[in-house]
Amino acid sequence: MPTNVLMSKSDIELLERVQDFVKWVPRQLLLDMDADKVRYPKTFIKEAGKRNLLGLRFDKKYGGSEMPWTSEMVALEEVGVLGTSLGCLYSLFSIVGEAIHVFGTDEQKERFLKPMLKGEIGVAEGLTEPRGGSDFFAATTKAKRVGDTFYLNGQKRFVVGAEGADLILVYAIVEGIENPKNAMTAFLVERGPGVIVEHVYGLMGTKGGGTGRLVFKDAAVPLKNVLGGEAGIGKGTSVFHQMMVPERLTSAGGAVGMARGALEVAAKYADKRKAFGQKIRAFEAVSAKVSDSLTLLDASRAINYMAGKMADSGASSGQIRRLVSEAKKFSTESAWKVVNHAMQMMGGIGYTNIYPVEKMLRDVRLITIWTGTNEIMDLVIQHEFYKEFLTKKQNGRDTERDAEGADLPDEKIYND
Repeated sequence: MPTNVLMSKSDIELLERVQDFVKWVPRQLLLDMDADKVRYPKTFIKEAGKRNLLGLRFDKKYGGSEMPWTSEMVALEEVGVLGTSLGCLYSLFSIVGEAIHVFGTDEQKERFLKPMLKGEIGVAEGLTEPRGGSDFFAATTKAKRVGDTFYLNGQKRFVVGAEGADLILVYAIVEGIENPKNAMTAFLVERGPGVIVEHVYGLMGTKGGGTGRLVFKDAAVPLKNVLGGEAGIGKGTSVFHQMMVPERLTSAGGAVGMARGALEVAAKYADKRKAFGQKIRAFEAVSAKVSDSLTLLDASRAINYMAGKMADSGASSGQIRRLVSEAKKFSTESAWKVVNHAMQMMGGIGYTNIYPVEKMLRDVRLITIWTGTNEIMDLVIQHEFYKEFLTKKQNGRDTERDAEGADLPDEKIYND
């Protein structure tokens, strides 16, 4: 692919390792997950850990590979061809791992991050609540402290891995702190008494990941499981803002893989299927969809690469938030278009289970919604743009002056 020019030698070596892993995944596992016969594929996680493919960005002493975001994007695309469920489960080790790697104590990294990256324990994230949705600070899950133990009460919905994960990153409001933003705290909750899977969702796609609603009923969480320990109490807002980077970059990376997989199926079909005496890929309507899809995929890879570089650069948090949100929005919307193109190219047979495109269409529909809807991405992008644009010194050309009537101040009235 043309965007290989952006890849380093180590990226190409990583790509080959991930491709080998993706080829290993049993076809029957994908079929069983989509039929809800498998609720949580631990074999997939264990194999990824065995191959040292989890938590690529984290320190080697904890089992990571100390690779940059740009390398992880290469891996995420390749895993993405397996569909949203396995792509999401793979990404959760980057997401939850980020929280522990950045905010966790040394003891938490030893106790949780190490076994995570070996694939020995599965992880999930409890973020969304029935009343909250995109309004994170409307969270009602409470944590009451009694000595060195917190008791959690509340619920989280749409938790991938609710049924099956061993460790759940949960955000809750600590009682006794007035401002919710100052009270928000991240907890590392181990599955046990008081952690109840209340409901497993019947999903349109993205099946087999054990997505459900978790209810916490006096779930006891020791102080040592507060992310960051004693110093982590009330730091949940900082954790949340940091976590939006891996949440959205992993979505962007996986989206390209999902769409690429669908396009490849349709492109092969278009080269074999004949109508009116010729291969249908010769028809202008079909060839236009192929070219449009390729352009969208290459552009998505490019913006993902740029967002990854920005995330690694140490730039301002606002700049990172803007570009990461752009990558998530553009790549997921592009993926939706590409998978629809693939089905349209294949016609009626694409709508059946003879080919996997119908599953890909069901899977990919979710990614413009999760980790913050793309409408939320729009708000973030324009907000961060104006915050920087209206305060920075203009060093380039003032193009507003290039109009004939630029010096007519009576024509430039901005107030009522």
